[in-house]
Amino acid sequence: MGSMHSLINLLKKNYPLFHFQAGEAFQWSPDSVTIFYGREEDPVALLHELAHAILGHRYYSRDVELLEMEREAWEYARDRLSKEYVIVIEDDIVEQALDTYRDWLHARSNCTTCSSTGIQISPNIYKCVACGTSWRVNEARLCALRRYTLTT
Repeated sequence: MGSMHSLINLLKKNYPLFHFQAGEAFQWSPDSVTIFYGREEDPVALLHELAHAILGHRYYSRDVELLEMEREAWEYARDRLSKEYVIVIEDDIVEQALDTYRDWLHARSNCTTCSSTGIQISPNIYKCVACGTSWRVNEARLCALRRYTLTT
């Protein structure tokens, strides 16, 4: 495949239901049906975001659901889209990307009091099964993770 520009033009032609737009980062926006692509030439990231769109990924209520959507999108990009557009997606790239989400999930679920792993009881609230502490977390996918103790 040629340049990123030619890939984007081809994807626009092949997937007319989706909008493709330059942005700060690679991401899929189900609200605007738009795949945003960052400033760097990264066809792998672009195919990954396209996979989210094709798979109809919208929203999640549990953090593990996000991890599952990420896994599905990476597998679809690697197993299908990469072959169609002749772009190599190495398994280690997929695992590194998934590791960032696994690390994010682990950090969010770490108890603010005793550091045990807690369980998610609502979209941004966790509870520790060891000491009973509850804490709220921010979205933190594109910014620094913050955890706020609610009860101990």
